[in-house]
Amino acid sequence: MFDNEKFQQLLSDLKQLKSENLFGKDFLLTWEKSIDDLKTVIQVSQILRFLRNNNYSVKAFDSGLAISIFRDKSTRTRFSFTSASDLLGLQVIDFDEKKTQITHGETVRETMNMISFMTEVIGIRDDMFLGYGHQYMLDVAKALDDGYANGVLPQRPSIVNLQCDLDHPTQAMADLQHLVNYFGGFDQLKGKKIVMSWAYSPSYAKPLSVPQGIIGLMSRFGMDITLAYPEGYDLVPEIVEMAKANAQRTGGNFRIVHSMEEAFKDADVVYPKSWAPFHIMQERTKLLKAGDQKGLDELEKQALAENAKHKDWTTTDKLMQLTKEGKALYMHCLPADITGVSCEHGEVDADVFERYRIPTYVQASYKPYIIAAMILTSKFGNMPAVVEQIVNRNRKRVLF
Repeated sequence: MFDNEKFQQLLSDLKQLKSENLFGKDFLLTWEKSIDDLKTVIQVSQILRFLRNNNYSVKAFDSGLAISIFRDKSTRTRFSFTSASDLLGLQVIDFDEKKTQITHGETVRETMNMISFMTEVIGIRDDMFLGYGHQYMLDVAKALDDGYANGVLPQRPSIVNLQCDLDHPTQAMADLQHLVNYFGGFDQLKGKKIVMSWAYSPSYAKPLSVPQGIIGLMSRFGMDITLAYPEGYDLVPEIVEMAKANAQRTGGNFRIVHSMEEAFKDADVVYPKSWAPFHIMQERTKLLKAGDQKGLDELEKQALAENAKHKDWTTTDKLMQLTKEGKALYMHCLPADITGVSCEHGEVDADVFERYRIPTYVQASYKPYIIAAMILTSKFGNMPAVVEQIVNRNRKRVLF
């Protein structure tokens, strides 16, 4: 039975928010958005989830395309983007660059206009090379602005960052929604200790964007952030400095330690996740631009050898017992490198991951709704009115 009281509370909470930079805008970096912008996306996500679970169709489009551009492999984000687009009534087209005229030298400016005549949103993942991913999204945005300004495009498609070299906003926002629901509200996050820790992986080129997204976002809500990694596994310095400034401004805390044991002590939340060192990713980009495959192969060998020195950076039950009452929430963006399951030695022991496996699935389940909320808020200005219209329309998702 539809809980109208709960719905009215969700709607009332949405009406209290004054978003400033969502309607008609791309969602590229969380730190470009105001606190009310971020809360609006979370609140719309909560409402969409509630309505779908109550068998409401929330299709806001009768037709239109959602273009997905994935320059890296993906499971959760790829299917989340597809699910979100379908939820809103858009047809997803997976843009395979190898099957287009890009292979013949077609420019970004031309390509983006040609695929956007009836397109409402473009989701892009470009996360592998520092200095490339975010810039590519800016280039796409500029091409779309040009097409729309000159009357080529009847509407300007929104861009959703599905992960770049700097940030992973759909993941970080889904993680934020998970924490809000787990602790009981935004006001309950302040002072909670979250550990963003490096963890050992048998691969070397994992992007920096997940840990950067976490420290860049959670520091804006007054959380007590501990960033832990072995010496030399730094993140992009500017983003670390931004997180420090955020923490100071919001009454939170930010520190860096080089011991997993020290980091885990009295933690409320732990997020052990491997990433490649900043200087390695810088060198990787230089070698890529130079077309130096031999250099790339040698860099991989060196990086893997360095990783192997830190196999003790793995999440064990002993480490989890150091957390607050031994009951910290374990988080991971997935897939985790699970010792004895997906690899010989990895980020987390099998028994620990199994204990938290379902919560990590719940964590992942918020992403389709977050992406849908990012799309919806970029295309419609008065979200409370849109939500009320969807409910008053009373169209069932499944007839029974």
